[in-house]
Amino acid sequence: MPPERLQKVLAAAGIASRRASEVLIAEGRVTVDGRPATIGQSVDPGQAVILVDGRPVAPLGQEATVHLVMHKPAGVTSTVRDPHASRTVLDLVPRALLPEGGRLYPVGRLDRDSDGLLLLTNDGPWAERVLHPRFGVEREYAIGVRAPVTSEQAHTLEAGIPLEEGTARLFHLRPATDPETRRLDELLVPPSGNLTWYRATLRQGWKRQLRRMFAVVGVPIERLVRVRIGPVRLERLRGGQVRPLSAAETRALIRPLDRLPGRSAAKCSSEAHRPRASRASSPRHPRAVHGPADRRPRPG
Repeated sequence: MPPERLQKVLAAAGIASRRASEVLIAEGRVTVDGRPATIGQSVDPGQAVILVDGRPVAPLGQEATVHLVMHKPAGVTSTVRDPHASRTVLDLVPRALLPEGGRLYPVGRLDRDSDGLLLLTNDGPWAERVLHPRFGVEREYAIGVRAPVTSEQAHTLEAGIPLEEGTARLFHLRPATDPETRRLDELLVPPSGNLTWYRATLRQGWKRQLRRMFAVVGVPIERLVRVRIGPVRLERLRGGQVRPLSAAETRALIRPLDRLPGRSAAKCSSEAHRPRASRASSPRHPRAVHGPADRRPRPG
């Protein structure tokens, strides 16, 4: 879709006239991809994430597609409705970020006892592409245990663990660095306590997969935190916080693996059976929004 003047996009969406839309922009009430908008700015209405007073803008007569990322705290259920849950992820989303009608659902799951990144959307085709194994969207986890993993246990985990669904595999299992552990502990609510931390990546999405794998080798997981989904990282998102995905992040999450720099379909296929060390840079992202569960003092 060709770029258009922002005030024209706002007018077409029924927000206000072009002149009134300029006033909204001048007052700082409009953001594009998480940044304050400017008068005369051109945007791609099909790609840009445009918010007015924190609410998504959609073309007139169409539902606004919303793409959010949340740091789900432990104890919160990854469903929209659960009569047995005291809190669900929808309870943490600020009203300003909810689409019209409040229709929003998680992309995949994160078990109730785990923390970390969870995507939420009302965009079914996008969610399907994020979840489809063909696109190989990786999930990276921080794994907190009481005692260090032995070399024998690590080799067993890396070789694959037979589960009901098949052979469960993890990649890039390594000890977490001290800076990684310090940064993570600042984000967790409550803090992690005295644990030994590891990092590992999954390309499968089986229920409680890492917990089941580590249980087989006799290492119960005490704290599990998802720190990355594809290119999106936990960064400074504290427990209970929510923010919109940028347009770049939204597109990158559904980019096929063979279009990523330095990767090909054949290479991705061979990597599925060959763990290797990996480091990724952190993308820039918009400021986090505090949900209802965040109104508590920062842990000391």
